[in-house]
Amino acid sequence: MKQTSDDRRYAWRVLSVTGIGVLLSGANTSTLDVALPTVSRHFNATASEASWMLLSYMLVNTGLIVAFGRLADIVGRRRLYLVGLAVFTVAGLACGFATNAVELDAMRAVQAVGAASIVTNTTALLTDAFPPEMLSLGLGLNVTIVSAAQVIGPLLGGLLATTLGWRAVFWFNVPTGAVGLVWAMISLRRSPRSDEPREPFDFVGAVLSFAVLGALVLVLSEGGALGWTSTPVVLGAVVFVVTAPVFLLVQARRRYPLVDLRMFADKERSMAYLSAFLLSMARFAVVLLVSLYLQAADGLDPFQAGLRVVPVAIGMMLASPVAGALTHRYSARVLSTGGLALTGAGLAGLAAVLRPHLPYAVMALTLLVIGAGSGLFLTPNTSSIMASIPARRRGIANGIRSMMQNSGYVVSVALSLAIITSPLAASAKKAAYAGTLSSLPGGMLEDFTTGCRAALLVLAAMTIVGMVASLRRDPPPAGRGHTAPEAVPAVTE
Repeated sequence: MKQTSDDRRYAWRVLSVTGIGVLLSGANTSTLDVALPTVSRHFNATASEASWMLLSYMLVNTGLIVAFGRLADIVGRRRLYLVGLAVFTVAGLACGFATNAVELDAMRAVQAVGAASIVTNTTALLTDAFPPEMLSLGLGLNVTIVSAAQVIGPLLGGLLATTLGWRAVFWFNVPTGAVGLVWAMISLRRSPRSDEPREPFDFVGAVLSFAVLGALVLVLSEGGALGWTSTPVVLGAVVFVVTAPVFLLVQARRRYPLVDLRMFADKERSMAYLSAFLLSMARFAVVLLVSLYLQAADGLDPFQAGLRVVPVAIGMMLASPVAGALTHRYSARVLSTGGLALTGAGLAGLAAVLRPHLPYAVMALTLLVIGAGSGLFLTPNTSSIMASIPARRRGIANGIRSMMQNSGYVVSVALSLAIITSPLAASAKKAAYAGTLSSLPGGMLEDFTTGCRAALLVLAAMTIVGMVASLRRDPPPAGRGHTAPEAVPAVTE
């Protein structure tokens, strides 16, 4: 299909629409990463309540991503994107009116419903709108926007929490979300009506997928807070062991499954999905861990901590457009594996040097390397997945990609928090989340430092596994350079 100048203009307009959603959803997580001690102190939250301020959002977001990817293919991407942005904006307003930690956790979960719709549709909308020869550029710019959101998020979260209070951390979403909603309604083309019958939605699969992920997160998060032999943790483990194989069996037998397991039949795509999960698991908790450590160990305020974790996002922002340009010369196998190696090196280096009052130049260098590795990985890996899928299946393909990525996020946070808090007494766990650990007597700070180092090393180990998976992709034929997978002609939906 020949692309006209109007089609190209529309592609850039779509990028401007999705860019607003990406900025909001991306910054929304990292703002609270830095502001968590302030919010935790305001509500006098327990360790579990504080951790679920993050995990409730991440769990619901991840659990719904595949479901919304399926719905996007059924009802249209424009409609679902608009509804998601509206829910996200209204829920952000409600978060600021929460009167206790439990209410805030609940409102964060509602906000995650909107975020899941935004995340699911962004890459699919861009892939539909951009012509094949410009797809890597469009996706690379999208990753750059994600990186910019991660630069803005910690700085904005720290600044708002320090100057205007915890409510402003959530209310900044409202005006931007309202503007983005109006612009999306004006800009996005309506989905053309299809004569083909709509496929039914797999409600059973959606419930099972949420149960599997929820049980895993419960085990990881509450294991550190309540103990690994506590009743909720044991019950969560039982639910996970039972529901995981049942989910796979149901998906394999249903005619219209939530997760089409045939997506994993292709070796290139399945290794790209696995690599995305492992990279996300390795790098996502870093901003949270470092910002918590700086506030608990060095006594920094949220803005100072947010300023010091920015090199992660800067590294991603610098490397992402470079990766987009290199996709036409090098295979996703080479670029993604290199990105994983860089991320692992940064994590291992940070684990080796982490201590109270560490010279900032040393910390900044390791964080920059972690971010650069992630930026180098994301664009070629995403392009290799999306360009291998027909347009009518991109919603579910991107939904699976987003699910794998966001599952890595939530496991990264839950596992890291469990590792750093497991050795601590109950009072020290609460103090770690509240950013007041340095004021406690004894060797609690030393135990916390040891836990943070252990968590970073575990995350670094994930990049090694990810490199093995990435290298299992088939290399380009001998004597030939990389040829990017040909995307099908872009369609509007």
